[in-house]
Amino acid sequence: MSTVGRRGASSPRELTRMGDRISFVYLERCTLHRDDNAITAEDADGITHIPSATIGTLLLGPGTRVTHQAMSVLGDSGAGVVWVGEQGVRFYSGGRSLNRSSALVEAQATKWANRRTRLEVARQMYRMRFPGEDVAGLTRQELLGREGRRVKDCYRAHAERVGLSWNGRLYQPGDFTSGDPANQAVTAAAQCMYGIAQTTVTALGCAPGLGFIHSGHELAFVLDIADLYKTEIALPIAFDVAAESPEDVGSRTRRAIRDHVNRVGLLRRCVEDIKRLILADDSASRSVADDDADRVTLQSDHGIQVESGRNYGDDYGYEVVW
Repeated sequence: MSTVGRRGASSPRELTRMGDRISFVYLERCTLHRDDNAITAEDADGITHIPSATIGTLLLGPGTRVTHQAMSVLGDSGAGVVWVGEQGVRFYSGGRSLNRSSALVEAQATKWANRRTRLEVARQMYRMRFPGEDVAGLTRQELLGREGRRVKDCYRAHAERVGLSWNGRLYQPGDFTSGDPANQAVTAAAQCMYGIAQTTVTALGCAPGLGFIHSGHELAFVLDIADLYKTEIALPIAFDVAAESPEDVGSRTRRAIRDHVNRVGLLRRCVEDIKRLILADDSASRSVADDDADRVTLQSDHGIQVESGRNYGDDYGYEVVW
């Protein structure tokens, strides 16, 4: 039997670059085993082999079982693993991110820590949600006010489109059935967006608590990203489902969202949107994040990073102890 002590770990330089990997592999209702350096997914139709080094992030949906050896080879190859609902519309738990580089989370923290750049990212998020509006000079309070009016208009427009009465957004936390069918559908759709956003944020290794619009919550950035797709995807589907029938609105909405996001490839789009927001005007960080280099540096003065693995005692008059 092979043990950790006898089996050498793969060197990062032996692994497939992130750009050459399949970004997300979704599996459900199967058992995952290991066969050499491949993952095997076994279900009623047979066994599928997936080379572990080609996986960016493995999404484990309902009905999946995974062996210890399968998790071992995934960890050895640098793949991320996230436990999700059907087609990723719920987030349950996650392992390591698919990024070896810290460029993305560092860029996020840098933009979040500066009031000017934090506001600019918030403005860019507004532009992505409501194209064609000039928000360059708006304050944060003005952004919030305009966003609130646009979302209210969107609620009313979709209610009128499908022929439902709408008396405003009503939701009692912890009591899903307190709202009418339209409100229940909106709540279910929003939960799906949160799951998709959290899956993507976790897979990319971003800091979920560093939000640019939301604040003070461990998932503030997740809420930011989920809102990008609220008026475009969540609300139209929610009102369509509620108009079809008042029965079983929650589960029907989740299935409709699941099918739609799988059809349009929302997870991939979500990845690109996050990179565009965080890495805009930062070509160096973008290059590092895309290359997924296994690169460790040391921080020196004036923002300069120097090569790790060497002793700088002779250069700076002190001994570096490793």
